Amino acid sequence: QVQLAESGGGLVQDGGSLRLSCVASGQTFRTYYMGWFRRAPGKEREFVASITRSGAVTYYADYAKGRFTISSENNGNTAHLQMNALKPEDTAVYYCAAGRSPQRDDYFDFWGQGTQVTVSS
Repeated sequence: QVQLAESGGGLVQDGGSLRLSCVASGQTFRTYYMGWFRRAPGKEREFVASITRSGAVTYYADYAKGRFTISSENNGNTAHLQMNALKPEDTAVYYCAAGRSPQRDDYFDFWGQGTQVTVSS
């Protein structure tokens, strides 16, 4: 099993920034990617960004490109999501995940509990 612990959510104004962090522990050798997903009120969960455990390759949803940056450290056991130029529509619960695919949520086997991000207008 892999345990994921997120931190860094909160309330920020339109145009502001937040940095989310996720620390993985346990059998991390079973995972190849760490990623972030989000679920906004009344919407389905959607992909945000992911990174290989080596940190060499990153993937982004179109809406995240140019505003969000995913990075990793500690041999890929910690992932960060730097979010800039936040908009009210970015308000959601953000989930850290670890798994076997860069973007397919059904291939992410382990999930954190989520951290709330609220962007006020």
